[in-house]
Amino acid sequence: MPPQIYHLIAFLVAAVVVLWTTPDVKNIGIKSGNVDKPGGRKVHERPMVRLGGVSIFAGTLISLLVVWWLGGFANLPPDKEWQIWGVTLGGLGFFLIGLTDDLLSLSPLGRLLLQMIVAAGAWKAGVSIDFISIPTVGIVDLGWLSLPITVVWLVGMVNAINWIDGLDGLAAGVSGIAAVVMLLVSLFMHQPAAALIAAALAGAALGFLRYNFNPAQIFMGDGGSYFMGFTLAAVGVIGLVKIPAFTAVILPYLILAVPILDMSAVILTRIRRGRLPWVADRCHLHHRLLQAGLSHRWTVLFIYTLTLWVGSLALAIAGLPSGVVYAFGATSLLTYTSWRVWKRSQQK
Repeated sequence: MPPQIYHLIAFLVAAVVVLWTTPDVKNIGIKSGNVDKPGGRKVHERPMVRLGGVSIFAGTLISLLVVWWLGGFANLPPDKEWQIWGVTLGGLGFFLIGLTDDLLSLSPLGRLLLQMIVAAGAWKAGVSIDFISIPTVGIVDLGWLSLPITVVWLVGMVNAINWIDGLDGLAAGVSGIAAVVMLLVSLFMHQPAAALIAAALAGAALGFLRYNFNPAQIFMGDGGSYFMGFTLAAVGVIGLVKIPAFTAVILPYLILAVPILDMSAVILTRIRRGRLPWVADRCHLHHRLLQAGLSHRWTVLFIYTLTLWVGSLALAIAGLPSGVVYAFGATSLLTYTSWRVWKRSQQK
């Protein structure tokens, strides 16, 4: 069986599992009373089940197990297969932290401490940033700095995805688009292990949109956003950052630029206003677009377009065939969408 078939299987199995299990998860959430009530900075107007991360995690895990059972790991070097299980176990840890928070409401500092512990475990399992590649300098080994840099990257992306999960379909769509781009880039860079995980996550995230796009029927909760944020960050590490080429090293940060920049801007804004960085407010990009007069759907679609645009730039930088064409097309789409967004804001 051609290796690429396993990536297609991973995508399809994850999507089918999510589509199949999400209604049952929703019913369990309703019966158990685990719902997110409206009010405050929240934009939904009725109680919503926030356990969709259970389906996303199950879809991703089951798809990888199916590929493993079919022999999809047979051609991988032992260290690459171990990295897949390292990412899977790390994803399980972050999923459980988020699920516990969904059910029991952990304190911000408690969540952060648990996240750092799981991230350190993932580093030990091989999900580690060991060096950086600097133009004109070459490869710089990080030594003992590998651990703190890896932990900051993993924990940072977990919270970046969690923080953009403020509108129906936003985090799932952004993560799905980013996972598809990582899948393509990883395949082009001959990183099949990372590509398998990206394919499974892409199928789970995009399948979840069937129930999560506006008007949403269910939320993914912290369990889902933590799991997707960690998995995206980890795929970037094992598939791209470990390649000793400057262009490969910068690709994960470019692909995930939208949540990274949103989180960075929010933190700086809160600090400038004398607030703690983790205290929630309404200064995220999606909140600002809503305040500018955009509808819920147009706000989400505009951020999708931004994510697709930076992803297309990553394809071009990676050197994929026709990558420049994709970038030009995405730039045109972003220009058109920006014009429509401006027109709609003027009409409000």
